[in-house]
Amino acid sequence: MEKIEREVEEEEEAEASVEIWKYIFGFVEMAVVKCAIELGIAEAIEKHGRPMTLSEISSAIGCDPSLLKRIMRFLVRRKIFKPVTNGYSQTPLSRRFIREGKQSMAALLLLESSPVMLAPWHSLSARVMANGRPSFQNTHGEDVWRFAAANLEHSNLINEGMACDTKLVIPVIIRSCSEAFDGVESVVDVGGGNGSAMRILLEALPSIRAMNFDLPHVIAQAPPCDGLQHVAGNMFESVPEADAVFLKVRYSLGYVMYYGN
Repeated sequence: MEKIEREVEEEEEAEASVEIWKYIFGFVEMAVVKCAIELGIAEAIEKHGRPMTLSEISSAIGCDPSLLKRIMRFLVRRKIFKPVTNGYSQTPLSRRFIREGKQSMAALLLLESSPVMLAPWHSLSARVMANGRPSFQNTHGEDVWRFAAANLEHSNLINEGMACDTKLVIPVIIRSCSEAFDGVESVVDVGGGNGSAMRILLEALPSIRAMNFDLPHVIAQAPPCDGLQHVAGNMFESVPEADAVFLKVRYSLGYVMYYGN
């Protein structure tokens, strides 16, 4: 019995000695993927129309091939790109890093990996111990929405990131819950950002009167769209009248610790 317990303990110790490195270098995956998005590797291969050699990719994006080779080796190991004879090809995952792709998640990854969004996670323990202000507010001195209002570049990144999720979710809702729109003549998207959700809805149901409602600094940057009315305001004061209200809510332990209730 003691021998079995000792063997189990030794096995757990051996496993721990390997697992610990995942936490020490856990940030590397996000950093390398962010690097790939910023370099435009997936765009270069997609534009090329066929697999590319390392030399072709480095020429297309204008970087040192010896450094790019290390990046590509990492991305291949993570099955983001597929190795082919003398080169690399796209995968369904790599296409999600094309900024303008139909299933792109690039903007959301760039948002969550930005210095502004990462910094509050470094004070998470203080948030737990003190049970004080949310981590974002504790780090930046104001909540994420006031920060975004004063920092337009970050505000746009938030809206672009949220649109990534919207482009995947809204078509599914329209297909799976089409009966929910029976008799609905008008819809307002509360906190609709750049209006992505309502633009998709209008493509499927052009007869609906759609409104995109968000804070003034967000609406000021929202692109115009036929049939879509952009409305500026504050949901805690009033919401435009409509037959139906669309409100996308994210709720998780991390979200509450980071932003607050």
